[in-house]
Amino acid sequence: MVEFFKSQFGVSLIVMVAVIAVMEAAVAYSMYFERRISAWIQDRCGPNRVGPAGVLQPVADALKAFLKEDIIPAGVDRLIFLLAPMVSMAVATVAFAVIPWGGYFEWADGNRVMIQVASIDVGLLYILAVGSVGVYGVVLGGWSSNNKYSFYGSMRAAAQMISYEIPMGLAILVLVLTSGHLRLEEIVAAQAEGVWYVVLHPAAFVLLLITAFAETNRTPFDLPEAEQELVSGFHTEYSAMKFAMFFLAEYTHIIVVSAFMTALFWGGYHLPWVPWCQPENVSLLGALVKCAVFGGKVAVFIFFFMWVRWTLPRFRFDQLMRLAWKGLVPLGLGLILLAGALVYVQKPVSIWAPVGNVVLLVVALVVMGLSRKPVTGRQDHLPPVRTSSEAERT
Repeated sequence: MVEFFKSQFGVSLIVMVAVIAVMEAAVAYSMYFERRISAWIQDRCGPNRVGPAGVLQPVADALKAFLKEDIIPAGVDRLIFLLAPMVSMAVATVAFAVIPWGGYFEWADGNRVMIQVASIDVGLLYILAVGSVGVYGVVLGGWSSNNKYSFYGSMRAAAQMISYEIPMGLAILVLVLTSGHLRLEEIVAAQAEGVWYVVLHPAAFVLLLITAFAETNRTPFDLPEAEQELVSGFHTEYSAMKFAMFFLAEYTHIIVVSAFMTALFWGGYHLPWVPWCQPENVSLLGALVKCAVFGGKVAVFIFFFMWVRWTLPRFRFDQLMRLAWKGLVPLGLGLILLAGALVYVQKPVSIWAPVGNVVLLVVALVVMGLSRKPVTGRQDHLPPVRTSSEAERT
């Protein structure tokens, strides 16, 4: 039995159980911290009644979700209506499998194992594939609800996610060209031996960060849930635990995307000049420190997601699509050309990469600023609307 848990399969099993347990707790308390952060930003009190400083509020919320009456409206497609939140939650959870949390660890007998659930040759493609399936839960939930507001929200989600997966793929392809790897652990090791890719390709990181907000349906890209227009969007008809599962899936997706960006651009578990955070350190203390560093970087990204939600207003849907197709896609194509040219001249890691990124980003901002139309509140081809006083005078 001891030998089994010292093998890579046994360690992967332990890591899987630990990640799921920590993730579920993190998802529950992400909601608590978001309410505290929103209260801090808006200069008001957040949750402070249940437990010291309100720390038991997630427990109360979970009990409320379990004990509330579960209502299934008449006219829904019952099977799909029940499956939709489960699909969203399951898809968000399985993406954790290829995240390299702590590098390698070596037992006393010299057996070396990875602090990772699974190491596959196409780790990047796995996360992209799993993330693209996540739209099915939203679309099926809205379509099966037999509600026009839910249906509009699901159609917005489909258009939004499909549009923003293209620039996301372009940003990731920049790193594939630069590193030559599809395994996340090898990309982290390449950054530890050289330079973090956020320094090498800052514009590609900005591109991935913007698309991450759209992929997770977070403000300012939460059009599928726009309560001013769609009541509550695709989950209008959901209640009790099924409603809670959509929120759990959203926060799980945020954690996954944060871990993904940490591994791709911010060196993963690596910290410069810290001996325990280097790939060659395979001690138990080194593995624990690496996991803590990785988790700290993920926490910073989660805080940024919450900060942006309570800072920026929601886009209009036409602005959302225009940003994707006229702004981010051309920028991503330019970054691909730059990375390909640097690989062709055998200088993928050079000063020309960040310089070219900054130039392309500035050009994209200038072009989008010059092409922006003023918001007039009416269609250009329609005659101006006369007020009642003007109508009386005529």
